[in-house]
Amino acid sequence: MLLVIILGVVQALRPLPDPSLKLTSDAGYRFGGGALSMPWPDQGQSAAEVEGVGSLGTSGEQKPVPIASVTKVMTAYVVLKDHPLKGDAEGPKIKIDGQAAEEAKSADESRAEVKEGQSFTQHQLLQLLLINSSNNIARLLARWDAGSLDAFVKKMNDAAESLGMKHTTYTDPSGLKESTKSTAADQLKLAKAAMQSDAFRAVVATPNTEIPGLPDRIYNNNNLLVKPGVIGIKTGSSTPAGGALMWGAVRTIDGKKQRILGVVLEQRATTTLDASLQLAQTNSYKLITAVQDALTSATVIKKGDVVGQVDDGLGGTTPVVATKDLKAVGWSGLTVDIKIGDGGKTVPHSAKAGTVVGEVTVGTGPGQLKAPVALQDDLSEPSFGAKLTRIG
Repeated sequence: MLLVIILGVVQALRPLPDPSLKLTSDAGYRFGGGALSMPWPDQGQSAAEVEGVGSLGTSGEQKPVPIASVTKVMTAYVVLKDHPLKGDAEGPKIKIDGQAAEEAKSADESRAEVKEGQSFTQHQLLQLLLINSSNNIARLLARWDAGSLDAFVKKMNDAAESLGMKHTTYTDPSGLKESTKSTAADQLKLAKAAMQSDAFRAVVATPNTEIPGLPDRIYNNNNLLVKPGVIGIKTGSSTPAGGALMWGAVRTIDGKKQRILGVVLEQRATTTLDASLQLAQTNSYKLITAVQDALTSATVIKKGDVVGQVDDGLGGTTPVVATKDLKAVGWSGLTVDIKIGDGGKTVPHSAKAGTVVGEVTVGTGPGQLKAPVALQDDLSEPSFGAKLTRIG
């Protein structure tokens, strides 16, 4: 009898196991309708996604191919990483050197008509790089940033590696060399990173502009900028690359802008190189409009829904409810993950109904939605009987 009493006391006084939150609702929510059918080009390779929501997939073999002036996105990314610009800041003045002035006379590549000794701000040179697609400015910025083209190209490749662009090799800052190669999927990773910069977004969304010191207004050859919701990003065309476009667009859902990003490479018309570039833009716009039309929202979790429970570790459970609606953005056939966690809080052994004990999340990444979860009923410590009979 004494042994039984001692065992009972020991069981009653043992530390309680840590309570845990467990999901009781479905682990995912599927938007209604059949899977979205993307109008992918019938040639080359492509990739697209809604930033913070999910991937729209890829088409074509994702093999490294020449990307022409789409290369300049990485040039701008490295320059802005080393010399950040906020908002509409102009940045430091940069002098045109003799080499950039000499290259301005070339008739065999895109260039800006600059003269030795002129000074332009970093912002203006980025405009010449990305709007006018000037090769001589790409090389000038590379020398200004890193001291030499070789040193800058190393920075480009280091940046590609840091972004997980495993099938990309940069050999020049302009894309003139066909040895600069990448894939649509890799360039999409770069698009996401570059579009985090306010300065970059502002430049690539500019259809045309005047820069003091230049003889003519400069124009963006991305004709899609006149289309609703299109916000850039960069064209490319060459005989080895065909027509290429890294593009961005937006669609407003429930008052919030959703950014859509994509890349289309290796578009080849049977006539001229310009026709190949136009084909890249035409095929890209088909993708853009398909996604803009498909985007919608749905209430995945409603306030008061039971989404999980607190498990006391000894067989007792207490339901928890969402404290607000969670309305997610998606498209037909998309499934978003639903998870529950403590949200950095310690789940208590006992608490009153209504106490917040964690959070429920919908989706992943930057677009993830969160709602606190609260106890539906009072949470009590395990009963004496539960303590007494526990094993382990």
